[in-house]
Parts: sequence; C-alpha cells; structure tokens
Amino acid sequence: MNDQCDNAKRVLVVGGAGYVGAVLVPKLLSRNVKVRVLDLFIYGDHVFDRIEDRSNLEIIKGDMRSLSVLEKSMADVDVVIHLACISNDPSYELDPALGKSINYDAFLKLTDQAATSGVRQFIFASSSSVYGIKEVTDVTEDLPLEPLTDYSKYKAKCEEYLLGPGKKDMTVTVIRPATVCGYSPRMRFDLTVNILTNHAINNGVIKVFGGEQMRPNLHIEDMTDLYLFLLDQPAEKIDGKVYNAGYQNEKVGGIAGIVQKTLEKEIDIVTTPTDDIRSYHISSDKLRRELGFVPGHGIVDAVKDLEDAFSKGLFPDSMEDPVYFNVKMMNRIQLK
Repeated sequence: MNDQCDNAKRVLVVGGAGYVGAVLVPKLLSRNVKVRVLDLFIYGDHVFDRIEDRSNLEIIKGDMRSLSVLEKSMADVDVVIHLACISNDPSYELDPALGKSINYDAFLKLTDQAATSGVRQFIFASSSSVYGIKEVTDVTEDLPLEPLTDYSKYKAKCEEYLLGPGKKDMTVTVIRPATVCGYSPRMRFDLTVNILTNHAINNGVIKVFGGEQMRPNLHIEDMTDLYLFLLDQPAEKIDGKVYNAGYQNEKVGGIAGIVQKTLEKEIDIVTTPTDDIRSYHISSDKLRRELGFVPGHGIVDAVKDLEDAFSKGLFPDSMEDPVYFNVKMMNRIQLK
C-alpha cells in the first residue's frame, strides 16, 4: 500500500454488510485497516462470521437516513466507501418513496456530513445503468447519461452532487460497476450469472429470457479489489474521476452457455421471449489506461466458486429463501 491507505485511520463502509461489502470488509481488515460498517443488516448478522480477528472491526447497526447515526458513523473517519442503496430497479420500484429516501436524500446528507467531518476520500458505487440504452458499440464515460428508471436517475443525480462544489477537500471518485457475480457471504441469486448458475445446479435447466441482450459482468473479487486499489492511488490521479468497471461483456444467452460448459453436466437451456430489451456494452478501457487496473477473474471463475459453495451446503433453499433475493426480502420486511 502507498500513503493513501497506510495513513487511513478508519475506513467507513456504508452498506458494508451487503453483497459486495461482505467480501470487501474482510479484505480491508487483512490490510490492518480499521473498518467501521454502517448497515441495517437486513439480510442477517452472519455475514462476518468467518472473520476471526475483529479487533479492527466496528459495527454500527443503524439507518443512514438518521443524522445522528451519520454523525456517529463519520467520527474519526478518513475514507468513506459508499455501497448502500435499494439495489436494482425491481427493488426500488416496490416503494419509490423509500428508494428515493435512501438512494438520494440520505446520500446528500451523508456526503455533506463526510465533508463536514473532514473525510479526505469518498468512493461512490454508482451503476452502469445510468447510461440508459446506447446504440454505440462501447459505452464510455464521456457519453451523456440517459437513465431510464428512478433507480438509475437518482444514481446519476448522486454522481452530480458528489462531483459538485460542496465536496470541500475530499478526494471523490465515482465507479460505475457492471453486474457483479460470484460468491459472497451475503449471497444474491438475483444477478444474471448467479441466477443462471443457481438454476443450472439445482434444476438442471437454465431459463433464458430473450438472450440477445448484452450484459457487462464483473467478478466480485475484482469489484472489491478495485476499491482497495483506489485507496492506494494518489489523490491527484483519481479526484473527480468517473470510471466504468465492467470488462466481460456477454449476451445473456452466451452467459448461459458459459455456465453450461463450466459445470460440465447435463443442463438444458430453454429460451423464451422477453420485453426486457435493455442491452449495453460498457468499456472499461479508461480504468486500465489511466490507472492500470486489470481484472483477474471472469464469469467462469464465478460459476466455479458458486459450484464449490453449493457443494459445501452454504446455500440452503437457494431457490426460495428471501435472504438471497432483494425483492423478496424487501417485500417481507416492509421497510419504511
């Protein structure tokens, strides 16, 4: 690590008990970084059970919409990695007012509190969905944002606010991730690669809706390694920058074929029509060109990791338990 991470007293991971955070937090701790997690722990308190040494881990179980919770969470923090949100369009659309209160309104208060508290680096997980539907072959960071849903619209508005004049002395960076895949202690089976692998292993059938839609994918190990990588970068290289993080662009039908081939078992692929025509091919060349970050994993690795986890019995009732599906869990808890 260089001076950015070496000098960090404490990293606050907002949404640190989520799908990505549950992999990121142990990596931060392995670097002897003091980590504070702010999360509601909607999906359970088990996500950090495998961390043996928790001496540098502080948990705040609370709602980031509360100003008092934010003030407590920001105390003595140098770096904020903001992952928390109502994830994906279907979850957001269950209760748009709730989604806006968490994804946008709370974000404004959180960034203001970070600036006031003297946080010196802020990394925001936006989304590649902010581009909308593009006709170009490669979607790059300089293209206009044309979000199609409230979820992506407020992600774009958060970017605008964070990159605006109110950041004071914070080094701010926006990441627009592709669809993340692979194993996490807080597992999700509502993401493309993970969905198809779950069905292939447990049903012997992969259902593909459409199939021609292009989807950019990113292994969860690379997603979390990128956040660590950004902690190592000099402020002048990443301040005010926006980066796509996608890499492996594949058609949904092609992903199904990769899953089928990787598992090396008899699996049927059934294709049916769909009204979901969203298709996009994002370019991550800027991240490689400017910072030199190159992913080390792919879809095949994600499928193998999930196959191994299934073989160990880590996902009981993976087809139905709401803990694996954001929409089902949000419906169950009726968060307000």
